[in-house]
Formats: sequence, structure tokens, C-alpha cells
Amino acid sequence: MSDIYRIQFFDSLEKIKDKYSLERNQISHSAKEKMIAEFATRFTYDSQRIEGSTLTFLETAFLLDKGISPRNKPIGDVKEAEAHNELFYKMLTHVKDLTFNTILLWHTLLFQNTKRDIAGKIRKHKVRISGSNFVPPLPVKIYPLVQDFFRWYSRGKEKMNPVQLASLVHLKFVTMHPFSDGNGRISRIMMNFVLNRAGYPLLNIPYQGRNSYYKALERSQIKKEEDFFLQWFMRNYIKMYKSYLD
Repeated sequence: MSDIYRIQFFDSLEKIKDKYSLERNQISHSAKEKMIAEFATRFTYDSQRIEGSTLTFLETAFLLDKGISPRNKPIGDVKEAEAHNELFYKMLTHVKDLTFNTILLWHTLLFQNTKRDIAGKIRKHKVRISGSNFVPPLPVKIYPLVQDFFRWYSRGKEKMNPVQLASLVHLKFVTMHPFSDGNGRISRIMMNFVLNRAGYPLLNIPYQGRNSYYKALERSQIKKEEDFFLQWFMRNYIKMYKSYLD
């Protein structure tokens, strides 16, 4: 499959990285900050909305850009949007590589103001994913799976294309489902950490495109075949940055 991906995707991914790097070197610092802020707002909105937040994009933008809280919306949605945005920026400046303690810290930062009882804690109960036929692992299996995940990550980062690695980091982590809540958000933060660390542009998964996203995840999880999600991920990544290929 690596040979197939190399022909189908990897050349385009390298071109995207090169054009992205060239663009960032040519624009001003203030323009970079504006681009990051715009992405952060969109990423926070979509990632939160996928997980059930009631905030609209406009409400999210006013909240994050101007500090204006929406009326008649759950305070939990407001606080978690603010926490997600702060976590995104913290991820961008995180110098060390991914570790288990890093993930626990990020989860704590996401939920410390809304769900302190689960913030930074591995679940000790069974869970089901609403609308999915996939059943996450039992709690007793989580720690061994986490250990396997980081052993795999340590090997994979040395030999995989970073976009391929980012997609599998997302898939593997959300499939482990180690937390009671926030697995999707943390896994999407993790995927962008991998991309950012390797010098690739970040990826946002739009709320409007969630159905194909859900289907790709579920197919890979149920069939235990990574390629379903991997191909979906790389196609959507290239689609998002097709302007760099013109």
C-alpha cells in the first residue's frame, strides 16, 4: 500500500508542503497571525460542533475574537470553546513530542472548567458512541492500548509521511477512546500537532462534511482496516490545499 500511496498521494503532499513553506516565508508576521487566528476559530467551531456544541460559527467568532459571549447558550459550550481555542494555541507552541502525560494535560486543559471529574482521567467504565456501530475497548484494555500506541508512534514518525502519520494518530487514538468525553477533539488536536511539527499546513474537518468523516472512521474501526480512513483523510487533505497544486 505504501507504493500505491506514494504514487497516488505522496508527491502531491510534498508539493503542498513546499508551497506552504514558501508562502509562509514570504508573508509578514501579522499576516501569519491573522491566518492562524482564522484557522483557530474555524477549527474550534467545527471540532466543537461535531461533538454537539450549540454555538454557531458567528457566535464562536464573536466569542474568540471579541470576547462577546452568546446569549441563551449553555455556559459549558462557551467555556469549552474558549478552552479548545487556548489548547490549540498551546499545541502550536508545544516543543516536546507527544507523550501520554502531554495528552492527559491537554485533556485537563479542555475540561478543567466544565467537567473536572473527568478532566485528564482515563475512563473506568464502558462507553458507546452515539450513532455508531463501533464499540470502544473495555476500560481494562486502555492502558495496554495506550502503551502500544506510543510504541507505534515512536516507530511510525521515523518512516511515515507526516500526513499519513497524522491520519493514523487520529484514527488510532479515537478508536482507543481512552476518555469519557473529548476523544474526538483531543485526537484532532493531536493530528494537527503532527502536521505542524513536520511543517505541513493544518487540517480542519468541517462540521458540514461530518457524515463522510463518520463513515470513514466507522468502516476502519469495525473492519479493523486503516486504509478506509487513511484514504479519506489524504484525499480531503489534498482537496483542502488543491490551490497549492495549481
